Amino acid sequence: MDLALLLKTIVIGLVEGLTEFLPISSTGHIILAEEVLHFEGPQGKVFEIVIQLGAILAVCVLYYAKIFATIGGVVLREPVALRFATAVIVAFLPAAVVGVALHKYIKALLDRPVVIAVAFIVGGIAILLIERFAQRPRVKSVDDIDWKTALFIGFCQCLAMIPGVSRSGATIMGARVLRVDRAASAEFSFFLAIPTMLGATAYDLYKNWKTLDWQGGGLIAIGFVVAFLSALVVVKPFVRFVSRHGFGVFAWYRIAIGALALVLLLMR
Repeated sequence: MDLALLLKTIVIGLVEGLTEFLPISSTGHIILAEEVLHFEGPQGKVFEIVIQLGAILAVCVLYYAKIFATIGGVVLREPVALRFATAVIVAFLPAAVVGVALHKYIKALLDRPVVIAVAFIVGGIAILLIERFAQRPRVKSVDDIDWKTALFIGFCQCLAMIPGVSRSGATIMGARVLRVDRAASAEFSFFLAIPTMLGATAYDLYKNWKTLDWQGGGLIAIGFVVAFLSALVVVKPFVRFVSRHGFGVFAWYRIAIGALALVLLLMR
């Protein structure tokens, strides 16, 4: 196994796991990292799909108690479980519909490093503005998010089809606009990621099934494990951090990275 390719695979796995659930755009980071490293994953689409599944698995492991309690509660028709499950499903639907219809065209038009750099900066400014003018939270638990709030969050998630916007950033800030507590906003974004990313993965597999094979399976497995472990480490500390300090640091990070990327792209 080529050592340089192995190290690049580990770096991309780390980038996916560390950024997937932060409001800084994992897709944008991966595209920029691949550009800098001159990296092309083994079997391309397979690699991207599998490392994303690694990040999803980390959230499922961390929140397994809530997931199983919700499933059991839905079976038993418990009001709290039904409300939470309904909110997640309602929030998922806009991206499912719009994604199937427009995702390919959006990526074809906008999947460029310069667009990602600009989206980083614009997204950072949006986070600063929302944090500055957000009203006092009225929703402090994911169990209290109603279907109207969930639907608005779902439409915000559609913005993440623009590379560099950040799925978690769009959903968290959408929740903050409707006065959801910071920690609850982040946790709802995590739960919403499970059906959204599983659905996107299933759709990608369906669309690319004939071109997929598993050559380079060792590197793919390494990327999966690295993404899983790094996401496992980052999710809970992230919730604690934003509960105390807010999202400002991520906004300034986005602006700095976007500006640096624009400078490098223009110099090149």
